[in-house]
Amino acid sequence: MSKVLETAIEASKRAAEVLTHYYTRLKDIEIELKAKNDYVTEADRRSEMIIIKTIQESFPQHSIVAEESGLHSGNEWKWYIDPLDGTKNFIHGLPIFCISIGVEYRGELVAAVINAPALGELFTAEKGSGAYCNSKRIKVSDRQFEEALVATGFPFRGKDLLDKYLLCFREVFLKVSGVRRCGSAALDLAYTAKGVFDGFWEMSLHPWDIAAGV
Repeated sequence: MSKVLETAIEASKRAAEVLTHYYTRLKDIEIELKAKNDYVTEADRRSEMIIIKTIQESFPQHSIVAEESGLHSGNEWKWYIDPLDGTKNFIHGLPIFCISIGVEYRGELVAAVINAPALGELFTAEKGSGAYCNSKRIKVSDRQFEEALVATGFPFRGKDLLDKYLLCFREVFLKVSGVRRCGSAALDLAYTAKGVFDGFWEMSLHPWDIAAGV
């Protein structure tokens, strides 16, 4: 295991402690509306701070792209961070949320961690070494398309995109066995890698939403 992946795992575990602390105290948490239907909490910010601090302790020259604080410029290594993917689930007490950390070197993704503390699942991956969940090797499914369970997400920020979304997704919806909308793109991708879901499709995602999952 590389030092990069070790650092990503450690950062996710520290952030998981922060999220778990707030998750058990939801009635006291501060919630802010960033934009229509888009929320940020004190937990998001504290989680992001501890992730960035952990990365910079080991790799002070690396670039970081974080959902809440934006770009921290550095060298050709770039870390994509979503400190709390599934914020709406989190604030409603639904345990489908995670920390997502993807690492890119010279434009190529080389390491990833998705930590879902409330579910007790830690997904890790490194280029050339495969993907794992709680240290057990995982792989995608080989189900036929008509048997597939597909994950997706709806355009909750810009609901004016809903008609376009439905038009694009209609053919998939009609041909697969089932569709799920869990509320965390990173976890949807992790469960696709694990073979739980057979595919994932969503519009208008950001790099920090998908860097670890892909």
